[in-house]
Amino acid sequence: MINEETEKPKIEKNEIEYAFDEDLYIQELKNHIDSTYTAHYAQNRVQSTEFIADAGHGEGFCIGNIIKYAQRYGKKAGRNRKDLTKIAHYVIIMLFIHDNLIGDSNEIK
Repeated sequence: MINEETEKPKIEKNEIEYAFDEDLYIQELKNHIDSTYTAHYAQNRVQSTEFIADAGHGEGFCIGNIIKYAQRYGKKAGRNRKDLTKIAHYVIIMLFIHDNLIGDSNEIK
């Protein structure tokens, strides 16, 4: 179903039966992201990642953090779910950087 105002697909509740509980994990990820806006890395309401991206280093910063947390998973604190959540968060930030700062002609909106 398309929402006329935004022209984005609108999914009705219970329309999709997720095989891998994606809806639950997306909500968990949203909760994690929301917490970063009130955590210590959001001092003065601006996250350091914003400064890094504005300085033109966002792509390398995000890719570096994705690699860091992927390599750390299973080593530091065992199979730490927080590492996976951080990877997903940096992927979302990277999508934003891709769409808004890099301006790749292959972007999907």
